[in-house]
Amino acid sequence: MDDEVIVGFEKPVYSDVDDNEDNDDEAIAKMKSKKKSKLNGFEAMGLSSTILRALREQKYNNPHPIQKMIIPPALEGRDIVGMARTGSGKTAAFLIPLLEKLKERSAKPGARAFILSPTRDLARQTFIFFKKLAKYTGLRAAFIAGNESMDNQYDLLVKEKPDVIIAVPGRFLQLAINMDNEYKFDNIQYVVLDEADRLFEMGSDYEIQEIINRLPETRQTLLISATLPKVLTDFVRVGLTNPYLAKLELKLPDNLTMRFVLCRTDEKIAVLLHLLKFVIKNDSPTFVFAASHQHVEYLNMILEKANISNAMIYGAMHPTAREISLAKFKNKIVKVLVTTDASARGIDIPLLDNVINFHFPHKPKDFVHRAGRCARNDRAGTAYSIVSGDEHAHLLDVKNFLNLTLESTTTIDTSNNEVKATIGTLPQSLIDEQVSEILRWHKECADLENMSNVCKNSYQKVMRTRKIATSESCKNGKKLNLTSAGIIAELCPTTSTTTENIDILSQMKNYRPSGTIFEIGKKSASVGYIVMKAKRQLHSKSINKYKEQENEFKESIKQEKELSSKRGKLEESTEQDIEQIFGDNISFKKRKMNDLFKAPKKVKRENLKDDEFYIPYAATDKNIEEGLAISSSSANELMNNKNLPAQSKKWDRKKKKMVTVNNNSKAGKIRTESGVWIPASYKTDSFKRWKEKSKIGDTNDSSDDEQESSKFQNLKTGPKTHWARHNQKLKDKVKTKQELKRPEQILKQRKLAEKKQARSGKKGKGKKKSKGKGGK
Repeated sequence: MDDEVIVGFEKPVYSDVDDNEDNDDEAIAKMKSKKKSKLNGFEAMGLSSTILRALREQKYNNPHPIQKMIIPPALEGRDIVGMARTGSGKTAAFLIPLLEKLKERSAKPGARAFILSPTRDLARQTFIFFKKLAKYTGLRAAFIAGNESMDNQYDLLVKEKPDVIIAVPGRFLQLAINMDNEYKFDNIQYVVLDEADRLFEMGSDYEIQEIINRLPETRQTLLISATLPKVLTDFVRVGLTNPYLAKLELKLPDNLTMRFVLCRTDEKIAVLLHLLKFVIKNDSPTFVFAASHQHVEYLNMILEKANISNAMIYGAMHPTAREISLAKFKNKIVKVLVTTDASARGIDIPLLDNVINFHFPHKPKDFVHRAGRCARNDRAGTAYSIVSGDEHAHLLDVKNFLNLTLESTTTIDTSNNEVKATIGTLPQSLIDEQVSEILRWHKECADLENMSNVCKNSYQKVMRTRKIATSESCKNGKKLNLTSAGIIAELCPTTSTTTENIDILSQMKNYRPSGTIFEIGKKSASVGYIVMKAKRQLHSKSINKYKEQENEFKESIKQEKELSSKRGKLEESTEQDIEQIFGDNISFKKRKMNDLFKAPKKVKRENLKDDEFYIPYAATDKNIEEGLAISSSSANELMNNKNLPAQSKKWDRKKKKMVTVNNNSKAGKIRTESGVWIPASYKTDSFKRWKEKSKIGDTNDSSDDEQESSKFQNLKTGPKTHWARHNQKLKDKVKTKQELKRPEQILKQRKLAEKKQARSGKKGKGKKKSKGKGGK
């Protein structure tokens, strides 16, 4: 055998010269370095060939920053809390490690990955993107959402046996409760909570809590969102062990420009029509965000009257109608898409150029989500916001959240990301042209008039339920005189006549007559003239003080310009030189006789604050954390903090005093195995009826049941006594322990066991001490 030579595996023939060995080693090292240099992007992450092939087809060459931060630790099996702005590639960041972990279809029944999304549209988009990336892997996914047949969804879970479940919380929990003990989720290894802050804000605390309790403890969990506060990085009860925080700076895109248009509430529709007709190009697609679905329908009717092609989307709309309208917008059949905040998150339209906030968002992070729809993929975009008088405080909240600086030159500049945004108004003549057309349409169409009345009633409800702006913004909003802002020249037609008219109108608007309406055209002996003269003399000091403060800033700018033009010939002496030569500098001022009898002015204290060691009473990122705060109590329930029951007070007529009313009543609710109380409407007989219709037996038959004959299967009875049920649970645990586990699951289980031992050890020490005292 030793003498035999196999073809292709002959012994290499070496030359007698040994000096070339070093050269060969150097050449090999160079070849390896060349190969390493070629492995850039996703190839350097060690992904499988099927995933790389799908990524190339989708033209994903280089990973985004958030993908570089999330994918490597996710492949190691770590729990991750990811935060990045909209359009940064978060969906691919959690789908790529999911596909790499599952790789191919398994023979085991049951799903192995689970993705939870807050809205149907976002879940649908994730499902479509998963199918594109999993094209060559053979993995199957099930899309589960409301407004669809439950029988079809039972077919998806039981018959097709998907590897990945992409679902919305409400419908998924309903299916899980109806399929209780029939379809289990013990094989799930990978869990993603997409838009996590929105999931916890939805108010369905019991849904999320019950879903998490049904998942195995040894899972890998990823919390992904565009806005995620610091408070939610410690999800102990969610199941995060040793989490990794991947956080990018929350900022708007660099190519985004912002325009804040100030107007009255009655003129908002006129400003919207002017922007769509004369400012925004006909080819550029535009999103229009409204407060409620009634406003969406009303704006749809107005735009149709104005011959502007549009479609609408809102939450209560039928799923097929929503898909049709979104497809029209993506295929450029319509120019404008009118929607609510249902489309503010997750929906990826890369060629979107403009966003119009018809109603200004009540939360700063909602503004980030809305504005983040455009200016994606190094493409320029503009966010127009129509701001009325009752929304000025929310505008200041956005200013504080994004670290914007409001200047007197009617421009807002950001120091961090160099995004410029202008604030101003439109000429009244341009608004009046559109208002006249709108009034004519209302007279001609009775349906439009009725819809406007419905919108007024719905806006009153929105005002009651919307989030109130911070106290600081409310105070500063009263001080700021935003009505005196100038006209935005970019939003006006560029002609010489219009510019002259705008200048004249602005001068007329800023003109303030010296006399009031009671004095103009009246005789000096009239009662109104005498009263107003006496009133003006009484408040003359405060009026003059206000005028002086208003003119101080303008005069200081003029003086600086004049001095800068005169300077340059002689160098000025510094303050140190003056102090060294003259010591105390005393200047003589001529005093008036009235000043001798005035009380001395209070001396201002010196500011002794040392910026290096000064600790402020409020955190530096207070405004950012308030903007990212979660309003729901589910965050507290999912953490170790004690959550008090939600209570409210009600006036009792008999007792004649306020009585506390507990809102957490258990009427009309059922208790699950994990101890969570949920509405009884979740439990129905739909799964049993589906089994009878499709003629399917139990979905989770064990190996012991398969060995038994079919004759004795009907004679099986469950355990009746307490200890019999206890022993049956122990047997089930032994069966689950016998299954093969991955090393990541074993490590996670060990860490959980160590935590439980540490907790039990602390409790045991306390009990021993108390016993010792009793013995003495």
